[in-house]
Amino acid sequence: MNMKTKSIKYFLAAGLVCCGLSTTMTSCNSVLDEQPRSTMDPSFFSEKKGIEGGLTSLYAHLRYIYGNGYYLNACETGTDEYTYAQSADGNFKDADLSGVGSMTPSGSVAGGMWGAAFTNINTCNGIIENGEASGMDASLLAEAYFFRAFDYFLLVQYYGGVPLDLGAGELKFNSSTNRTSVRNTVPEVYAKSIFPDLEYAVENLPDKPRLTGTATKNLARLFLAKAYLTYGWWLENPNDIPTYPETTRDAGQAQSYYQKAFDLAKAAIDNPGPYALQPTFYDVNVGTNDRNSECMLYADHNEDEKYGNGGNGYGYGTGGSPDNFAYWMTTWNYGNLTAQVASNPSQVISPIQREGVQTYGRPWTRMAPIADNFIAGGVWEDAVKAIDCRYDATFTLRYHCNWHKDGSNCDKTIPAVLGANGMLIGQGEVLFSWVSEAEDANISYEGNNASHRLGVMTGRADFVCGVNHISRLKYPINWKIGIYRTDNGSSLGATHYNGGSPRPWNIAKWSEIYLIAAEAAVKLGKNDDAKKYVNVLRARAGKANFSMNDDKVVSIDNSAAMVAATPATITIDYILDERSREFWGEGYRWFDLARTQKWVERSSVYHIAGADRADLDLKEFHRDIPKGYYLRPIPQGQIDAMEGTAEEKTNYQNPAYRN
Repeated sequence: MNMKTKSIKYFLAAGLVCCGLSTTMTSCNSVLDEQPRSTMDPSFFSEKKGIEGGLTSLYAHLRYIYGNGYYLNACETGTDEYTYAQSADGNFKDADLSGVGSMTPSGSVAGGMWGAAFTNINTCNGIIENGEASGMDASLLAEAYFFRAFDYFLLVQYYGGVPLDLGAGELKFNSSTNRTSVRNTVPEVYAKSIFPDLEYAVENLPDKPRLTGTATKNLARLFLAKAYLTYGWWLENPNDIPTYPETTRDAGQAQSYYQKAFDLAKAAIDNPGPYALQPTFYDVNVGTNDRNSECMLYADHNEDEKYGNGGNGYGYGTGGSPDNFAYWMTTWNYGNLTAQVASNPSQVISPIQREGVQTYGRPWTRMAPIADNFIAGGVWEDAVKAIDCRYDATFTLRYHCNWHKDGSNCDKTIPAVLGANGMLIGQGEVLFSWVSEAEDANISYEGNNASHRLGVMTGRADFVCGVNHISRLKYPINWKIGIYRTDNGSSLGATHYNGGSPRPWNIAKWSEIYLIAAEAAVKLGKNDDAKKYVNVLRARAGKANFSMNDDKVVSIDNSAAMVAATPATITIDYILDERSREFWGEGYRWFDLARTQKWVERSSVYHIAGADRADLDLKEFHRDIPKGYYLRPIPQGQIDAMEGTAEEKTNYQNPAYRN
């Protein structure tokens, strides 16, 4: 699907749409319930029930941003984590900025959040305006304040200054179509909405969520600390990155915001409330443990289509919101691997079938991890992989045979296939593995598998490939965001391996508060504090109770080695390395690089092998990242829908994207 073919016009506050949902405050297994409703208007907020219904819809709107594969592309492709893969369309090539496309206001990168965020902001305005008069408790009202700040914080990082007036006055609920708009400056958006709204939320939200997944005091602390940190960087502006609308900024104030960020993050850490780090990194991300104590905010989904996906089914994914289909993008077509039947070598089968499980799922081959990360000098270099258990719990590195689960396959009863060195591979055993850069010296790549140049190592039955040969066609899958279902039974999952995932998409994790504190500490020159908070996560990263790739229980404790390997001096680059290891491929990366102004430095040159099955050699690619691209383009649909002169419309767009 190419999002460019869709004509979607976003009107700023063109009435209250609220994702097409009305909601109730009752619970189903302590998860917010949602009921269909076609429209909402001002009368909807005249009663407490309506306000509470609108409040619940604030959580529903998250599904229109998070879990969308094109939004993940906007946040990851073109960074130091991902590039476009073999089957990528123009949306992914445009985002890569490597000469195979161009970023324009009409592409999916431009429109990732604009419509969903502003519709939700207007809902928040309606709730806030009418909430006190209806007798709404301050703790419920605080959820609306939180989400208004949440959306404005997304928008201001992504686009720069954005409108506070949606047609009825600044931060006022608008119930009529408005086709004019004026953008406020970045400082105005922070000062009038983000900071005061989050401060109100910190003051009034409860310590514990009223229902599973609802906003809390520490969730607001996390986002307020991150907003302080981001604004401090924006004021300091170390690399002279332009903003729009143009405005002055006082770098001398930056330190005060770093201090606020540090103090607030520390307050949260010292008063964790219901949040806690999971024992291991695997526990954080395995589908059987979703909504755990580390997950603070998520775009919720579940297997009940009525409540979990806005009424959409999970059989065959739509490739659009509110589906959670982002995992497709980072999954290569592992099903193309073949092997000879051991008892009849003339017969060739596909031992690894597409399956609706977290390790596999639907392959789309749109986004490939950049090979530099997995070789010497990268965040997953061999020395890291040897002791950091996050590697095993981030990527699908070994591919286990599952042909016996295919009920329609006449070869279901075949007991074994021929692997490397003529050795037998049975059901559940490994056919293909990614191995370290150091081990690559012991691999022979003379053989092939369905024209894939896979290697052979002495004494091993599985075919192998060194991570220094990651290509646009085959690469480690991002296991963390993969599909998980409870109804597959002993099959491949019927049609569900093609579908969207019923898992929640994690937006905020308790682990991030430690890295926010550490980053603020670096900016304040507090190296001991930075190292202390980084090491909390690094010590946890050294522990494992289950190996995802070996599919077995383990007992590993490399925490002492992980802490010993932490450098004496913590730098922003090291913080970025740790953020990559902790949040790889979850949609954080572009924001991290834009905030710290490290995007050009860390992403301008990368290496990856080609898109053909036989490609092994890494090639160098260069990206052109103008300073103006630190702001994304305003969606063309928004500008086309506005009234005004041609000059006014041109001036509404961020300067780097004007024709």
